[in-house]
Amino acid sequence: MKPIGTHNYFVYIITNQNKTVLYTGVTNDLSARLYQHEQESKTLKKTFAGKYNCYNLLYSEHFDYIEHAIDREKEIKGWSRKKKHDLINSVNPEWRFLNDEIEQY
Repeated sequence: MKPIGTHNYFVYIITNQNKTVLYTGVTNDLSARLYQHEQESKTLKKTFAGKYNCYNLLYSEHFDYIEHAIDREKEIKGWSRKKKHDLINSVNPEWRFLNDEIEQY
């Protein structure tokens, strides 16, 4: 078991190829979760991200504690689209897909 405070959790925002849909989520393995979203968009399409082909990473935040990550996810999900745009623009103004730039923790 990992010592308290050494876990890795991520809040992320993904979009579709045309950047028209935003999805916010939380995970402890960002690479694996993005792969799951991509596979879902190519197969069953039972989830929101799958139905709207959202698997392109625009934004992520790292947390040591799951409670903090969940609180942040809920906060962002409650925001207006404009506020989410502003958050993404603050770190990724070109809205580049960051899937290949994920840092390993």
